[in-house]
Amino acid sequence: MNTKNNLICCFLFACLSVSAFGQIINTEQKSKAKIILFNGKNLEGWDGDMKVWKVNKGAIVGGNKKEQMSQNEFLSTISSYKNFELEVKFKVKGYSGFINAGVQFHSQRLTNPSNEMAGYQADIGEGCMGSLYDESRRDKYLVQADQKKVAIIKGWNKYKIICKDNTITLSINNRQTLFYTELDPSIPFSGKIGLQIHGGGILEVFYKDIILTPLD
Repeated sequence: MNTKNNLICCFLFACLSVSAFGQIINTEQKSKAKIILFNGKNLEGWDGDMKVWKVNKGAIVGGNKKEQMSQNEFLSTISSYKNFELEVKFKVKGYSGFINAGVQFHSQRLTNPSNEMAGYQADIGEGCMGSLYDESRRDKYLVQADQKKVAIIKGWNKYKIICKDNTITLSINNRQTLFYTELDPSIPFSGKIGLQIHGGGILEVFYKDIILTPLD
């Protein structure tokens, strides 16, 4: 093979390599594409009692300043998700009574009672911030975060929830609060995302910038 043919072959090989590399990158980027769960305008893609939940100034708001929540209420995604990294910004304004909220994941809506969800909850509230609760299923804390190590700031805070198969990592404001490994094979590793406002108090809960990155 002469020098000219060698150069042509090398050029074609380089082009094919770049093309293949580009396809790999595109595939990886596609698998890690961020999903914006809340569009900042309305509750499209979400399910819940719209008398409780509304959108105001680019945030999802549950509750109000005047009425006590008689029961737990959840706003949940219509779609279900498995392995992911979820980021949610939140803040709570409590006026009286029991002040608590949370972010559900790998959860399902119940039919009896219809206002409840069953599954994991990243807790929000005094004394339990950053803890992992099993809502309407085992009804207990699976891991309680050390409150001395949870850094909460005035205004918006950020939850990060990482689910990979049977492991869960919770962080608040980029500081890890816990790591949990689920050992019960009957517990599902997929489900809906939900936002909770707890019953028993007069409060407002705010959620925004809800972004999910698939890990599969």
